[in-house]
Order: sequence, then C-alpha cells, then structure tokens
Amino acid sequence: MERHDPDPAANERATLDQFLDYQRATLLGKTDGLTAHHLRQRMPTTALTLAGLLKHLALVEDDWIQVRFLGRPELEPWASAPWEDDRDWEFHTAQYDDPDELRALYRAACDRSRQATTAAELDDLSVGVSREGLQWSLRWILTHLIEETARHNGHADLLREAVDGTVGE
Repeated sequence: MERHDPDPAANERATLDQFLDYQRATLLGKTDGLTAHHLRQRMPTTALTLAGLLKHLALVEDDWIQVRFLGRPELEPWASAPWEDDRDWEFHTAQYDDPDELRALYRAACDRSRQATTAAELDDLSVGVSREGLQWSLRWILTHLIEETARHNGHADLLREAVDGTVGE
C-alpha cells in the first residue's frame, strides 16, 4: 500500500477515505523491512510492539466495519480468540506471528473495510449498536478509524526509532 498525501480539495467522503488510507500506509511503512525479532521489540516502559500494533489495528478494522457497521459475524482469527482469558489477546499473541502474515492480516482487513464501505453513504447507520443503544454513522466510524490508527502510528514512531533509529513520517 503506497502512501499518498490526501487531496486538499477533495469532498468530505474522499477526504475521510484518503486520510484513513494515509494512516494505514504509515503503519505499514513503520513495519516495512523489519524482521520478527524487530517487530517483537519493546521499549522498557511499555508492552507495546510493532507486531501487536499491526494485529490490533487489523482487529479494529474488522470489528468496526465488518461486525459493528455491517452486522456480520467475527472473522478469524478474532472469532476463536480466547477474549475471556486475555482481553489483549491480539497484542500478546502477535509476537508469535510471522511478520509477513501480520502485514497480510492488516492489509486484508483494510481491503475488506474499503470494499465494504465503497458503496455506503457517510450518513448510513451501523447495524450494530452502542452500549447506550445508539447506532454509529459511517462518518463517525471512519473518523474513529482515522483517530485510532493515527494514535497508534505515534506509538509506532517511537517503537521503530527504538528498534533501528529510523525516524520520520
């Protein structure tokens, strides 16, 4: 996935889609060329790893678009994950996953999200509902995905710099 600057004159939908794709590509860029050893490395003050971020954000994509927005059942590996035993299962198990498989898992989740939302309108409401019984608009979900991905890209910046000194966008 190549990273492209969002078009400053795009309409609202294109702006949201382009910013989300920009953030997705940023995460993949932060993990590009790294081995399993590198993806498992932690900073002394956190249990976060680049591997964990890839797997977590794949879960976030699938959960928000496939499950909450479309109302579909959870996909694997999420459906069989032991969430009751380990609430942060995706973070903890990522260290055992192959780096290329982690990147592929994330890319596939992003592709599914893109395909699922292409024909939808920003005002379309989710099938799933919040704890308060409210539905989410696609506009809200896309904005949330941008926020979540961008926030974790900040973590990825620090982790990548600790791994090999690479800094930058």
